[in-house]
Amino acid sequence: MAERFPKDFLWGASSSAFQIEGGWNADGKGMTVADYNSFKHSEKQADSRVASDFYHRWREDIALMKELGIRIYRFSISWARMIPDGDGAVNPKGIAFYDQVINCLLDHGIQPFVTLYHFDLPYALAEKYNGWESRRCVYAFERYARICLERFGDRVQYWQVINEQNLMIRVDERMNIREPNLQKADRMRAQMDHHMFLAHALATRACHELVKGGKIGPAVSSTCTYPLTNRPEDVWAARMNDNMKTVYCLDMHYYGAYPGYYLRYLEERNIVPVMEAGDEAVLKDGRMDYIALNYYRTLCASYLPADKEHPVGMRVCRGNEVDFDQYGYFRDEKNENLTASEYGAQIDPMGLRIVLNDYYSRYHLPLMITENGLGMADTVSEDGKVHDSCRIAYMKRHLEACSLAIEDGVELMGYSMWSFMDLLSSHQGFRKRYGLVYVNRDEKDLKDLRRVKKDSFYWYQNVIRTNGELL
Repeated sequence: MAERFPKDFLWGASSSAFQIEGGWNADGKGMTVADYNSFKHSEKQADSRVASDFYHRWREDIALMKELGIRIYRFSISWARMIPDGDGAVNPKGIAFYDQVINCLLDHGIQPFVTLYHFDLPYALAEKYNGWESRRCVYAFERYARICLERFGDRVQYWQVINEQNLMIRVDERMNIREPNLQKADRMRAQMDHHMFLAHALATRACHELVKGGKIGPAVSSTCTYPLTNRPEDVWAARMNDNMKTVYCLDMHYYGAYPGYYLRYLEERNIVPVMEAGDEAVLKDGRMDYIALNYYRTLCASYLPADKEHPVGMRVCRGNEVDFDQYGYFRDEKNENLTASEYGAQIDPMGLRIVLNDYYSRYHLPLMITENGLGMADTVSEDGKVHDSCRIAYMKRHLEACSLAIEDGVELMGYSMWSFMDLLSSHQGFRKRYGLVYVNRDEKDLKDLRRVKKDSFYWYQNVIRTNGELL
């Protein structure tokens, strides 16, 4: 019987800087938009001041990664730790920290898989330029990316530019959008999106120039949308929900131009971003080498007609900023055929197989799963262990979907689950835990921050050791 997974399959685990590092202002690090937002919610939940304290415990944590057996560790570099104000002096202590982490990973046989930007724009850039609304942020990012590529590119082969641009652009808090007027906010959002596409392309070009054999790509928040019914309008609505929330972004990274349906939407809303001479050439030069995707759930949609009060293209949120409705296109619906996690995400392994097949058939590029996991309110039992059988079942079903996608012909490079250890959730703090390793703290009490290997740690350890036996 053929193996379920290729011999060189990249088994891994993931995290992000602001969610695990802590040391938010240690050794010269500047504040980020993620820090600022976490402090706003700190009366109710944990914030980024300490998080999981990886900044002080990285040696211990990397030793646990070695014990787990992962072949890659996907993590992000904090822009504000490298350049505290975003576009000024470089912080040598920030460079030294990531040098040590990368070297330690390599010493333990773990390949670093680095994300340049994961929701944590230096707050100084938000104050000076309103962040991504200004082209000056684009060039600040290009400079930051080049510094990272030049410094670490001799040891890091795989790079990701921006984590979930397609989702981040829909969350006002993460983009520092404080404009109450919907039309003005959407215009600002479209301009920020365009500037991030330019930043992605410039970083991609820099990687190809500076890193011999380097591979670089985006990490998108994947979407798979089912039609509510088999009415043709609902089928079209489901397609457009995926297009407007994910596919347009991948098309930009691959083709370097806005697809027709998305340009039409921008024109319908009168929010076409300002583009300068030379933008087209830059975007064309930014084709991704692979596609990284984060997968947690699927969506369901019905057709939503426009009317006099709701013109075509107008977007409205009903409950969260991510799953918006768009008049003349789609309405977000509940899929009654799926069960949900305790935090509301509908669980659908088949959707992962569909997404992998869809993206590979569209672009014929290697795929890498950089996030997939189950958030739960884990606790330490009386026996001193963390029993998370639901997470094991979740991972098993999704890895089975990966195996079937590989049989379908998808070129899947690897699977890096979210997350290696418990980390700071943006909206639930440490109540919502994703890790294979439990971090002994709660929202306000840091306790001893002890690391406890969950049952899922040992299960995944065996999966990696056997290259994919899903017992």
